[in-house]
Amino acid sequence: MTSAHPAPTAGAAPTPIAYDHVIVGGGMVADAAARGIRERDTADDTGAVVVLRTRVTALRPDAHELDTDAGDTYRYGTVLIATGGTPVALPIEGGGASDRVLTFRTAGDYRHLRALAAQADRIAVVGGGYIGSELAAALVQQGVDTVLVHSTATLGADVFPADLADHFAGMFRDAGVELVGGHEVVGGVAGDAGVRLDLEGGATVVADAVVSGLGIEVQTELAESSGIATGDGIVVDAHLRTDRADVFAAGDVAEYPDRILGRRRVEHVDNAEQMGRQAGRNLAGAGEEYTHTPYYYSVVFGTRYEAVGTLDGSLETVDDWVEPLERGVVYYLDDDRVVGVLLWNIDDRTDAARAVLTEDGPVDRDALIDRIREEAS
Repeated sequence: MTSAHPAPTAGAAPTPIAYDHVIVGGGMVADAAARGIRERDTADDTGAVVVLRTRVTALRPDAHELDTDAGDTYRYGTVLIATGGTPVALPIEGGGASDRVLTFRTAGDYRHLRALAAQADRIAVVGGGYIGSELAAALVQQGVDTVLVHSTATLGADVFPADLADHFAGMFRDAGVELVGGHEVVGGVAGDAGVRLDLEGGATVVADAVVSGLGIEVQTELAESSGIATGDGIVVDAHLRTDRADVFAAGDVAEYPDRILGRRRVEHVDNAEQMGRQAGRNLAGAGEEYTHTPYYYSVVFGTRYEAVGTLDGSLETVDDWVEPLERGVVYYLDDDRVVGVLLWNIDDRTDAARAVLTEDGPVDRDALIDRIREEAS
C-alpha cells in the first residue's frame, strides 16, 4: 500500500489516518501512479510513504476509508486499486512447500530461478505464452537443459499464423529447448530429488525443477467485496474511475475502454506504465481520459516482436515480409477489418500500427503491403 503523506506515528489514537491519495498495490502501476500524482503537485520523486507487508482487508467507498490486516484504518480523498494478479500455480502435490516449484512474478521469483538455474541440470517451463517462452529462451541460453511444456500443437500457434509459428518453434528447437506441445499439466509430484509433471493423455515430464508461466488470476476480490462493478477485471471508465466515487483502478486488474480496440484488460508493461501514470494524475484531479492504446513486446534469441491489438492465430492474416519470416509485418483481419498488427523485427512503428487499427473496413488488402514496413526499411 502506497500513500502520499507522512507516515503515521507509533501509538497514534485509533482514529482513521488521513491521506489525500492512497494506492493499494506495490508494483509498476503503483510506482507510475505515485509519479503521476507528483506531476500534478510538483514534489520531488514520489514523496510517497510505502507501507510494506500489509494487506488491505476492506474498502468502504461511502466512508472513504479502508482497513488493513495491521489493524489500521486509513481515510482517503482518492484511492487507486492496483492489485494486479496472482500467478496461476501448477497442480503439483507438494509444490507449495517445495523450492523446486515456482511461479514467476516478483523480484524474489527471479532470484529464486537464478539460484535454481545455477545448480539444476534440467528445468521444465510450463506455458507457451510470453512469460513461458521468454523463460525457456533465457534458461537454455544459460546452459540449462530446458523443456517447455505448452498446450498448443505448435509453439506460438495461438498467436502467429501457421508458417510463423513453425519458424518460432524452430528457433527454440535449434537452441536446444525440448518442446512438449499439445498437453496441459494435470498433476504431478515434487520431492527432494526433483519434480514429475503429469500431462494429459498419460505422458510425464521429469526435471530437477519447474517454473510456471501460465499467466495470472486477477485480484478483484477487494473491489467485489466493496460493491464495485467487475467483469473481466475491475470496470473503469475512460478516466479510470470505477462506479464508486473517488475510487480508481489501473493496470492488470482494470477493464477499460480502449479508444481504438474497445473494452479490454491488458497485462503488459507499456500499459502498466502509461495507465498507472494517468491514474495518478487523475487521482490528483487532472480529469484526463486514458487515450493510450498499449503495445506489447517480447524478445527471444535476438528476435524482437511488437504487437498492437488482437493477435489470434485462427484469424485471416496479410503478410508483408521484408525478409520472409525474419523481418516484416503481419496484419490480422476479422470481419474485414484489421484488428491486430504484428511487427516482427520492425522497430519504432507502433504508432503506424495504431493508425491502421483506427480505420473502418472493409480493408483494402493490397494497400496494406508496404504500408508500414517500407517506411521502416
